[in-house]
Order: sequence, then C-alpha cells, then structure tokens
Amino acid sequence: MGMTMTQKILAAHAGLSSVSAGQLIEADLDLVLGNDITSPVAIHEMDKMKADGVFDKDKIALVLDHFVPNKDIKSAQHCKCVREFACKHEITNYFDVGEMGIEHALLPEKGLTVAGDVIIGADSHTCTYGALGAFSTGVGSTDMAAGMATGKAWFKVPAAMKFVLTGKPAKWVSGKDIILHIIGMIGVDGALYKSLEFVGDGIAYLSMDDRFTIANMAIEAGAKNGIFPVDDRAKQYMEEHSRRPYTVYEADEDAEYDAVYTIDLSALKPTVAFPHLPENTKTIDEVGDIKIDQVVIGSCTNGRMEDLRVAASILKGKKVAKGVRVIVIPATQKIYLDAMEEGLLKTFIEAGAIVSTPTCGPCLGGYMGILAEHERCVSTTNRNFVGRMGHVDSEIYLASPAVAAASAITGKLSGPDEV
Repeated sequence: MGMTMTQKILAAHAGLSSVSAGQLIEADLDLVLGNDITSPVAIHEMDKMKADGVFDKDKIALVLDHFVPNKDIKSAQHCKCVREFACKHEITNYFDVGEMGIEHALLPEKGLTVAGDVIIGADSHTCTYGALGAFSTGVGSTDMAAGMATGKAWFKVPAAMKFVLTGKPAKWVSGKDIILHIIGMIGVDGALYKSLEFVGDGIAYLSMDDRFTIANMAIEAGAKNGIFPVDDRAKQYMEEHSRRPYTVYEADEDAEYDAVYTIDLSALKPTVAFPHLPENTKTIDEVGDIKIDQVVIGSCTNGRMEDLRVAASILKGKKVAKGVRVIVIPATQKIYLDAMEEGLLKTFIEAGAIVSTPTCGPCLGGYMGILAEHERCVSTTNRNFVGRMGHVDSEIYLASPAVAAASAITGKLSGPDEV
C-alpha cells in the first residue's frame, strides 16, 4: 500500500521504509517551538526530568508573542522564565520584544520551516507549516519538554483525507473562505487526528499566504495536520526566505485516503463562521443584519502582508463606522515595516483604525481588544468559541480580511462588494 505525503515524511524521520495509519513511531525532530504561555510549563517539566540540556540549540524556537509586550505581572514572569532559559542554553532562535512576531508567521519568514521537516510546537496552530510541505503539529508542553531534551517525539501515524481543489477563486475569495467552507462542510471533528492533504489545479491560484491560512486552520476541523504539495511557488518562497536544504515528498498514486472531496473554488463565496464554532458557516449573502462593535484584522491566520493589502484596499479613502473599534495587527516586525513603507498603516489610521505591535493579543482574549458582554466582533482570527475574546456573552464572527474591512465601514457584517 502506498503512503501519503505525511506518512512519507514520518517514515523518513523514524528511519523506516514505510509506515501505515495507526502505527506508533518515534521520529527525529527538525524544530521544536514554544511561546510565552506554553514554554514555561515545558521548561519546568525539563527541570523535573533533570535534563542535562537541549538536544540542539539551533533546532528550538522560542517566540514571545501571546501577551507581549507584557500585559501584567504574570505574563512578565512567564517571559522572564523563557528569557533566562534561552540565555542559559544559548537558544539561537529566541525572539523577544523588537524581534518577535506572531510565531506562525515569523518562523516561515525567518526560513526556519521548510518542506520535509517534522516540526512540533506547543501551540495548536503549529500545523501552519504544512503550507510548505512540512509535517507540523501542535503538542502539549510535556511533549515540547521531551522534544527539547531529546530531539524526538512519539506519533501515531495519521490516516488522511484528500481535498482536490479545482478552479480559480473569485476576486474576494481567499484562503480563509476556502478553509471556512471546508470546516463548515465536514465539521469541527470531521477530520479528527487525520492529515488533510490539499491537491488539485486550484492550488496554482493560491498564494503562499492563502496556503498558510488553510494549513493553519486544519486543527479547527480536528486534524492532526494539513499539508500542501511542494510546487514552484512553495520552492520560490523557501529559496527567498531560507538557506536550509529541503526535501520534497509526494504522495504515492495508491496512497489510501479515508475520504476524498472535490471543491470547485470558482463556486465559493466569501464565508463567515457564526458563533460559537468555526463550523457554523454562512456565505456572505446569507448573513442577514448583524450589527457589530469591533473588528480585528491580524493573527497567525490573517496578519500577513497580503491580508493587510486587501484590508487597506477596501478601507482606503473611507471611514470606520461610528461606534466601531478597528484593531489592525501586523503579524511580524517585517510585515509592520513593509506595511508602513507601502503606506498601509497611514490608510488604516486615516480610516479610524488603530495599529498594534505584533501580538496574538485579542485572538485568545489576552489583551488589545477584549470584548464586553453582548459585544460582537468580526475577526480574522481562527476560533470563535464561547468567551474566546472576552465575556462569555460576547460573539465572534470569523471572516477574511476583505469581509472584516468591509464590515468596519458599514458597521455590520458585510461583503466587500457592499462598500
């Protein structure tokens, strides 16, 4: 029986000629990731293990991004813990204030993730790097600790689902709309512990930013990981950002999939996930009259350059609706600087939005945009669970940067063609 892309990567890193779904393996790791929330727990676990040190100071990435710049004493203590650990072990890829960005945008930008890698991170959206043809997945802080100490991790080899993407998306349809459509179709547990493999001629029309967004939200369907084939666009991205060698793996023709879906991208419309699950989707023409209080454009899902350009193109020369708060968060320092040089930040500020330093901030209800009781937010983030961004009686509507920007202007949930 043939293997999927994910299975081939895992087999290679386990030193095996082949693996099959459900098999337990121990695999070598190319990168172990942690942030300011999850790393302190892992560091304390390493202390309990009495580990001599880290397996490779160049293959660990510590990114302070969730509550940074520190929002309170507790977050400051967490960051101090990570900072001291990074200094003690001379961690090469340590990113603090002034250098940090939202981890899942920062690491590809820095060239730390490439095709063929096995990457674990103590953050559920570590699956982002599948956009480059890597196997990457979120783990708990204990697994992160073991990974930092040994450079290895145990996995149950996932079964797979194939999504054949065909056709060219319409003007305002982005990677966010595609993945929301998929989650709405199969549900938040529709791919439980499975690998989502995206193939088809439609991929040629997807930018790397689109692919990062789709892979990022594979976890929202319950998946172990999401992964794209390594085409010329992915190779060009890696060659521009990284000096590391990469390995291209391709699924065998007789690879086994639990399900195969074909999606005509040309038939999709801008899509919104209503409270309180990413599967609760409606197309923009079905949303009705939903007045809003806040818009957030950013996060590891949609805080990249392309996202900011789309939002700015809609907001340029217009004003944010009275009574609506708009928060724009570039995902990395480089994106912030590029957006400033392109004049995008000026566009946002003139429209009545604010621009934040890179941070996860409001996405997890941390800071920089907490919602009060009964407030509604259109957000380009990845989760809209009860209380995710603040009060348990607030509401989050997940959408693309285009829909978020349009909604900011009208003061209600709106499509970009409505402004």
